Amino acid sequence: MIALALVTLVIGLNLTGALSRDTALVNPGNLVLWGLPVARVLHDLFASVTIGMLLLATFILPGQKSVPGRTSRIQERAVYWAGWAAWTWFFAALAVLLFTAANTFGEPITAPSYLSNLIQYVTGIDLGIALALSLVLVLVCAIITTFARRLAWVAAANAIGVLALLPLALSGHAAGTDEHSNAVNSLAVHIVGVTVWVGGLIAVLVFRNATRKRFPVVVERYSIVAGWAFAAVAFSGVVNASLRLTTLSDLWTTAYGQLLLVKIIILVLLGLAGARYRTSLIPKLRQDPASKKLFVRMIIAEVAFMAIAMGASVALSRSAPPVPQVPLPTSGEVDDAVRSALLGFDVPPPVTPWRMITEFHADWFWIAVAVVGAGLYIRTVLRLRKRGDKWPLFRTICWVLGCVGLIYVTSGGPGVYGETSFSTHMIQHMGLMMFVPPLLVLGGPVLLALRALPVRTDGSRGLREWILVLVHSRYLKLLSHPAVAGVIFAGSLVVFYYSGWFEWSMFTHQGHFLMTVHFLASGYLFFWVLIGVDPGPGRPIYPLRLILLLATLAFHAFFGLSLMSATDILAEPWWTAMRFTDQDALLADQGVGGGIAWGAGEFPTVLVAIVVVVQWMRSEERAAKRYDRRADRDGDAELNAYNARLAQIKVRDDAAESSADTAIPETPAETAAGLELTESDSHTTKENS
Repeated sequence: MIALALVTLVIGLNLTGALSRDTALVNPGNLVLWGLPVARVLHDLFASVTIGMLLLATFILPGQKSVPGRTSRIQERAVYWAGWAAWTWFFAALAVLLFTAANTFGEPITAPSYLSNLIQYVTGIDLGIALALSLVLVLVCAIITTFARRLAWVAAANAIGVLALLPLALSGHAAGTDEHSNAVNSLAVHIVGVTVWVGGLIAVLVFRNATRKRFPVVVERYSIVAGWAFAAVAFSGVVNASLRLTTLSDLWTTAYGQLLLVKIIILVLLGLAGARYRTSLIPKLRQDPASKKLFVRMIIAEVAFMAIAMGASVALSRSAPPVPQVPLPTSGEVDDAVRSALLGFDVPPPVTPWRMITEFHADWFWIAVAVVGAGLYIRTVLRLRKRGDKWPLFRTICWVLGCVGLIYVTSGGPGVYGETSFSTHMIQHMGLMMFVPPLLVLGGPVLLALRALPVRTDGSRGLREWILVLVHSRYLKLLSHPAVAGVIFAGSLVVFYYSGWFEWSMFTHQGHFLMTVHFLASGYLFFWVLIGVDPGPGRPIYPLRLILLLATLAFHAFFGLSLMSATDILAEPWWTAMRFTDQDALLADQGVGGGIAWGAGEFPTVLVAIVVVVQWMRSEERAAKRYDRRADRDGDAELNAYNARLAQIKVRDDAAESSADTAIPETPAETAAGLELTESDSHTTKENS
């Protein structure tokens, strides 16, 4: 596999002329020119093996039932091989970092100034910082994998390994291109999809004999992961190709397009092979174990094609695409050209209320997240109804509206104008934090997933089992504590706007992406504590929920007032770079943003308060119904026991009074009236208490 990838790499680099000294602006030497692409191929291959082995151990391979949470023998073997691959991945990543730094500065590694330039590269240049961060994450993944003996740590290593791939999306042509947000996001999805797909297939091939009779089950579970990986690769590939090519003819008239065409053909062939797996080979594998040999031969062929595609991918990352990747200013439009370069797309027309509704610029990542989320939800609801289970229509409507709201906030007017003024940015912020999360929470996705997902019986953990582990974990218990959730929700406002994160989110894609994820997650956690219907750690009583909601509303008002009265411009370097230099206008717009932060939270807060009250009333009704049913079953034993206890107390008090010779005589009728309570009195007493 390594040989095929390297051969394809050499052919691709020669085809595009990426290694030609005549076309190179800088010449760091043959070691760097050839070492960088070779190191990148090894980096990608061993990253795939690491994540593939960890994926198998986390989700697919059979576990053990005797000690839940501990790896089985076959899972330990997968983790063992993942550890070796992770350390190889680490040294390949180190080589990529060293060679990339030398290539950036155009000097050999042996140059006297190389060390000082390397330090500057990993501390002051975005690409160097990204590669250094990836290297640190790979090191952490390798260390955890080496010592992991429990599935929770294996899953953590798997997640960290996937995170280590994301900074790589900032390399190549993605970070500096026009439409850089879509370019970086699609490349990140592409890298993760390919790595999971290739690595999982290699892991299945390695463990074909060790799984024995469980091999058909392992293949079936992997095929589900492979199907999602194929969809991610295909979708992200289409987005990337649309940003790199001018016309369809570039596929066969340019060297870059020809390499891309090779990848497209391989992707189509692999998709057809996957369809055959699902429709014929996997069912046949269950019935006839002898068909395993044919299946293994097809997997080997598939791995070979993937190696060729991986080599072509590295060659593409080192080659210039047909479309110029940096927009150039034109005469008379310098300001708009600068703003377009900063925004990553054409400058929108001046903002108006109507344009906030009608303007649209696709953020394909969040569109895909929303569409897939809504599609899976509706499909699961239909599956439940087909088997006779009911699911409230209100929850489905809330979830779909939340997904539509996510598309609007990220791709509609708030997404288009979010970086052109502070007030429009605050609209996007409030949408991500206050409007979308409550709708998603009311959809109850965790409860729906637990009802629909199958239960594993072989000791392994599927998606359902991992959801249960997360829901009942002590980490979620800590995060869902009312004080913690409230501090995260409200305190992040101060941290974001007054720590430099706001400015970082404006200038960099990674900062903006983290902003979006954080606001969605913190809002979801906060409203999940207040109005969530999903299972999880114990939530506070309803009066405390209302107090927490009102306190948060008061903090929003205080935060909005602080912005309205501020005399310092937040993220001023960004507005200066955008050629907005009118200080008075910027402060006035910032004051408008403060008013939006103050006022925009009132409407969703009122709705959430209504939901809390309704849930409170329904909870009391359910408690009363449970009491009535229990009373019908046991003859109102609780009421009788309560009356008997009162009678005992009365007898003891009478005896104490008579012994002190201070008791006032009572008639038998008065005594009986004092001891007996009616059923309505008992209900009233308990409700008041």
